[in-house]
Amino acid sequence: MPEQEFLPPRRPGRFPGPGVPPGYQDEEPPPWAGLPSVVPSRPAPGYPMGSRQTAGPPPPRAREQVPDWVGPDAAAEGDVPPRYPSPGSAPPGSTPPREPGDPASGGRVLGSRVLGGRVLGNRALRKAARRRRRWLIVIAGLVVVAGGVTAAIVVPGGPGPAPVIPDGLITTFQPGELQTVPDACGTVPAATVQHYLPGPVKQASPLPIDGSAGSACDWTIDRPPVYRLLELNLLAYAPSGLASGDGSATYAAIDAYSQTLQTLQDPPSHSAEPKATVSTLSGLGDEAFGATQVFSRGGAVTDVATVVVRYHNVVVSVTLNGLEHSNRGSYGPVSMSDLSSAALAFAQAAEAALH
Repeated sequence: MPEQEFLPPRRPGRFPGPGVPPGYQDEEPPPWAGLPSVVPSRPAPGYPMGSRQTAGPPPPRAREQVPDWVGPDAAAEGDVPPRYPSPGSAPPGSTPPREPGDPASGGRVLGSRVLGGRVLGNRALRKAARRRRRWLIVIAGLVVVAGGVTAAIVVPGGPGPAPVIPDGLITTFQPGELQTVPDACGTVPAATVQHYLPGPVKQASPLPIDGSAGSACDWTIDRPPVYRLLELNLLAYAPSGLASGDGSATYAAIDAYSQTLQTLQDPPSHSAEPKATVSTLSGLGDEAFGATQVFSRGGAVTDVATVVVRYHNVVVSVTLNGLEHSNRGSYGPVSMSDLSSAALAFAQAAEAALH
């Protein structure tokens, strides 16, 4: 059977051009070109197996049309690598060249790389590497910027505003401050009670509403012409973010003490309480004051003496009511000075029990 000549593929759509005779690639190159002769390098289809062609150099290969499997970047730069047939479709005896030491089953071809079913040339690989480097540089820049923004927000003194935190806010009890108070009824000696409240006295201890931080006790005499009601309250304040100053327990007690004084000196307009006559008391606690008021309601007149003492974070308040005149029964009269002396004596006894 005669052998058929195997020619390299022509580039369709471009050649032959004007003035180029048909079949120009079938001609032998001129001797001065120094090119090898056009000889077949592989058997033509249908050539019987085992026959060999005359040995000779492979024919020059013309540039092929950009195949559809080449990426757009490689095609734009003209870097069109050779497309090797998939295993099993190449003619017998033809295998693509491989790098030295590359396994026979590997997918790496000399001068190219197989990626996702595409064979990329050296130029395409270099461009892909440059593209990856650019993305890595962009990502690294974003990480640096994000780290700078985070540092500006978290670290005080940065270019951004630092978080607003109250300076020196105290949230725990300080030395000298009390977390509990003694039982109010046990702070006043029985002799003091009998001296300032003569006669049968009814003692009551209201249930505390502040746990062990508060205690109260009432003493009552109701036998005409004497009516007395003495109320003693002890309350230890805790640290509070709503308190003035550093928010400590002492500042919370100072706020309560000041509020009580302000209310007695200038009662609200809608309140039925009269303005009190206030005087400062020395030598009692950290600060103390006394106040007197006269209430007139429904024909009854009641005199009230008040003493308030602050010791660290504890506020001691004593209020003594004496009925001056009533619209029923025969009560009175009452001495305001006696009421003030009794209130001061009870406050002194309660304050001493705090030490």
